[in-house]
Amino acid sequence: MNSDNTELLILWATPDKDTAENMVFMYGQNAKLNNWWERVTLLIWGGATRLVATDSLIQEKLTKVQEAGVQVIACKRCAEKLDLVQPLEDLGINVFYTGQFLTEWLKDDKKLLTI
Repeated sequence: MNSDNTELLILWATPDKDTAENMVFMYGQNAKLNNWWERVTLLIWGGATRLVATDSLIQEKLTKVQEAGVQVIACKRCAEKLDLVQPLEDLGINVFYTGQFLTEWLKDDKKLLTI
């Protein structure tokens, strides 16, 4: 794998629980554990924000993803609009304004998987 193809960003915006369990978490965790990607980052955005902050089963599964080495971050503006910044931070999620982060990722032509 060359240096341009070592990082993956999973942009997760859907509030669908089945998609979270059977795609986002499954692929993210396995991608890290099986060294498919050197670095895997999961960006929680939009509708996924409330699901993560309020669903204990999703929180348990997300913890396993974090334990596998996936970096989990969240859009602070989304969390502020939903009044969920603190619950996300309590889960060990790095919550910050991610617009510039995502823009730089795209401009650097890095790999992005959008769910």
